[in-house]
Amino acid sequence: MKKIFKNIYLEKRFFRVLVSLILGFLISYIYPDVFGVIKLLFYIFITALVVDIILLFGSKGSIHGERLLPDKLSNGDENPIKLRLINTFLFTAKTKIIDEIPHQFQKRDFEINAVIAKGENMFFNYSLRPLTRGVYSFGNLNIFARSPLGLVARRYTYNKAQEVPVYPSFLQLRKYDLIAFTNRLFEYGLKKIRRIGHTMEFEQIKEYIQGDDIRNINWKATAKKNQLMVNQYQDEKSQPIYSVIDKGRVMKMPFEGLSLLDYAINATLVISNIALKKQDKAGMFAFSNKTENRVVAQRRSAQMNLILETLYNLRTNFVESDYGRLYADIKRNLNQRSLLLLYTNFETLDALHRQLPYLQAIAKHHLLVLIFFENTELGKFAEKKAENTHQIFEQTIAEKFIYEKKLIVNELRKHGIQTVLTKPENLTINTINKYLEIKARGLL
Repeated sequence: MKKIFKNIYLEKRFFRVLVSLILGFLISYIYPDVFGVIKLLFYIFITALVVDIILLFGSKGSIHGERLLPDKLSNGDENPIKLRLINTFLFTAKTKIIDEIPHQFQKRDFEINAVIAKGENMFFNYSLRPLTRGVYSFGNLNIFARSPLGLVARRYTYNKAQEVPVYPSFLQLRKYDLIAFTNRLFEYGLKKIRRIGHTMEFEQIKEYIQGDDIRNINWKATAKKNQLMVNQYQDEKSQPIYSVIDKGRVMKMPFEGLSLLDYAINATLVISNIALKKQDKAGMFAFSNKTENRVVAQRRSAQMNLILETLYNLRTNFVESDYGRLYADIKRNLNQRSLLLLYTNFETLDALHRQLPYLQAIAKHHLLVLIFFENTELGKFAEKKAENTHQIFEQTIAEKFIYEKKLIVNELRKHGIQTVLTKPENLTINTINKYLEIKARGLL
């Protein structure tokens, strides 16, 4: 009996009928002739209520529910969540599904209403977009079932305390997995890179066919074969590609709910995967006041899992980043010339000038690409129409900061440092572009 009272819920129809009967009884004081009719309706209501409770609690049927979660969720992406319901009642049931979503999403109005026929097996889908990495805890899956009478509902509770980790964007990784190896790059916003010259890794001598570069003709082989022969080259392989992530306080700035650090982490995962597919060595490390989260650049089957787990555990520590410490660590640990994709952010020229000597020192021994971010919020603000003097003043300041970003790019290029200035949402695309450009031009 306690179980019944605990899981029984009165529906709106119950209160509507009850209020109507109460009004009927009140009216019967004025018109006594209707009292018998109202009394009969009251007994019918009580009978229907008892029958409704028996249908929901007395029969062997029920509503079986299950939440089907993936092994992990992808940060910053829409992740599909599937619910499965089975009706074993002998009647068509009306259901209301309330899933207790993790508190990080702050969703308190989640509800799905459905009608499930007798013996039917139904699936329902919804999506969640997490914005931080870590473990997310789902609560109960609550299902409220009603019979055709609809006076009361019975609650079923399933999937108590399910947990799922949120990893860096592996869905984005799958999306860009093959685009670096196709000619359909424009569909993803990637530009084609004109190859200048060739790399120095010789592959073979082959017969000349129309379209081959005549500068690669091997005259000695041509004389021996008595036909044109050309040297064929291939991209240099097994070059170290390091993603260097600034995890200091400047990377905590959020855009569209996702921090700059998480944008950099997602891009690192994708570019590491593409580098490995290009037969290069992929590695990474992060720094702030010291260098941590190091994965040595290698080309092996378990490398992506190692990078993924390292990125999952990477956190901002809200301190000022020490570029002098970064330079010393790179000089001590990286003996081979490498491509360093440095994800950081500079808002002013003064901030850049403080770190520029260390960046120049790093660029002497490695190919350094400094990747930093446009402030898209300032851009939106600067584009708005000013309506008063105060807004004109604010927009002038915003435009000054936007222009200063361009000055930072010019200053870095003047010192021979490759740069990528990008909107946060275009970070992955632009990083892939720069990597493919470097490979095509044989700069490393």
